[in-house]
Amino acid sequence: MHLLQSAIMSHGFLGYNATFMLDLIVCALILVVPVLATSIFLVRVRRNYVWHRRVQLFLAGVLLLAVVGFEVDVQLVHGGWQNIVHQARPDISVDDFNFAHTLLRIHLVFAVSTPLLWALTLSLALRRFGNPPAPSRHSPWHRWLGWTSAIDLTLTSVTGLLFYYFTFMTR
Repeated sequence: MHLLQSAIMSHGFLGYNATFMLDLIVCALILVVPVLATSIFLVRVRRNYVWHRRVQLFLAGVLLLAVVGFEVDVQLVHGGWQNIVHQARPDISVDDFNFAHTLLRIHLVFAVSTPLLWALTLSLALRRFGNPPAPSRHSPWHRWLGWTSAIDLTLTSVTGLLFYYFTFMTR
């Protein structure tokens, strides 16, 4: 597995000693919030329900592929996040490692709840809004689910970026 690990997706591109997939996810975490804000703008200001749906489905698909690739890389290629951290920072102190672990646990609260909330929001929207989508009796519930999902996704991004920063960028 070591040969596979060193040959496939083992070196990042952001200039820090992280994996390619970690760097890709960091870029996704940075981009997801502005794209999400654009989608909200499209529906709230422009009343463009069709493009709101398209952006949400595109974002969900891209993030699903990114997260699946990330989990394959972390779990199967590298054998867990601990191995990546110890390989990237062999001299990491116990306190710094424990801090990274705490940040990761906080991140995982949001990273696990976000796709569940988002899947519920999208599946209900696809069933309860017409095609093309338009306001309906489901709108108030969708608005609440949408904002909850958006806040959760934003917190996923923020906590993921904090984990990356404190684990790979600081010394």
